[in-house]
Amino acid sequence: MVGAGGTNGGVWQFFVGLTMMVVGFYLLLNSIHIHSQFGFGTRLINISAFGGFGITSGMIMLPFVAGVVILFYNHRNYFGWFLAVGSILALIFGVIASSQFSFRPMSAFDLIVILVLCFGGAGLFLRSLFPLKK
Repeated sequence: MVGAGGTNGGVWQFFVGLTMMVVGFYLLLNSIHIHSQFGFGTRLINISAFGGFGITSGMIMLPFVAGVVILFYNHRNYFGWFLAVGSILALIFGVIASSQFSFRPMSAFDLIVILVLCFGGAGLFLRSLFPLKK
């Protein structure tokens, strides 16, 4: 019987490995805590010249508002689209750049189980796809 990846009997290894990987990576991602301190007073870009100047996320809203006004006046104006879309992209970049990742408190046993599920499942999954050389 030819299974997954052309290997003999690789179908059960495929599904068991895939299930282990999905459960392991779900538990891993579920144990990560993400917090951000992004707000209207947060500096998005720091410029150390001139005594330290920073562009805050509130300052990014001014070009956005100007872009929206220009677009409502003339929707074909490229400068208005540039201001509006550029401001939204800068805000998204600011939120992502200010995100901080940390693990929630867990025991060593929990971490070992999660890692065995993730990478043991990946090993079984790959073994089902690629035949072992004899």
